[in-house]
Amino acid sequence: MILITGATGKSGSATARALSDLGQGYRALIRNPEKEEELKALGAEVVIGSIEDNQSLVKAMSDVEKVLILLPNSENQLALETQIVDVALQSGTKHIVKVSSIEATPDATSPIPKLHLEVENYIKASGLEWTMVKPNFYMQNLLGSATTIKEQAKIFLPMGEGKTGMIDTRDVGKVIAKVLSEEGHSSMNYEITGPEILSFYDVAETFSNVLNKTVNYIDLPMPAYKEILSNFLTNQWHLDAVIDLFEGIREGGIEEKTDTYEALMGESPKSLEEFIIEHSFIFKN
Repeated sequence: MILITGATGKSGSATARALSDLGQGYRALIRNPEKEEELKALGAEVVIGSIEDNQSLVKAMSDVEKVLILLPNSENQLALETQIVDVALQSGTKHIVKVSSIEATPDATSPIPKLHLEVENYIKASGLEWTMVKPNFYMQNLLGSATTIKEQAKIFLPMGEGKTGMIDTRDVGKVIAKVLSEEGHSSMNYEITGPEILSFYDVAETFSNVLNKTVNYIDLPMPAYKEILSNFLTNQWHLDAVIDLFEGIREGGIEEKTDTYEALMGESPKSLEEFIIEHSFIFKN
């Protein structure tokens, strides 16, 4: 049996759909009962409970061989994810698959990558089999700029000339599902990017080409962007951590794409152009 956490989030729901497409049975631990029928329709066995509740974890982990750790970034993330590892050990689970970050490196200074790295190290020290899936910036994050793209033909972000290897969340879900449903992925760090390394000026140019209108990237000063973001992220730790992550992109981001997706899936990941075309009804007037 496979257990997935985070099944109602963007990456988790993409994983659930990908597992369903593979005809792979799985169990999902979710806290929201309203999502139960949707997951059951995808073939999931559903346990209602929370990661914070040890009894829920023990119940969900019964007869599980592989577990996916996929939790939202939070100041409690280290405690919650290491608790999953501890229960996995107690329950006889063999293999942990963790969704981490390509920025989670030994020299990481930003809180979110540092948390991911601490959990990675905890998993590796546990003696369990492990696989780390480490994506970069999600294309779906651009949906947050849909209104300004549509109404003002502008993207307001604080990334400077920094670059990312944007990837579609659904492609990450396909990779996770493959790792969960097959053998042969133990002790692998799968760093995943999309097919291009792009600055946000490049992103604006791609939007311009697809939407057939000039879209400009407006490089906001980080303090101004933080003030705007504070209206949406009310938790101070989360706000500061996201801003710190964006500072890392502003300072350069990543320079090279990886071929991990192609090697695993035998196809190219979705390009930004393809993503914009698919979602053009959201970005167009």
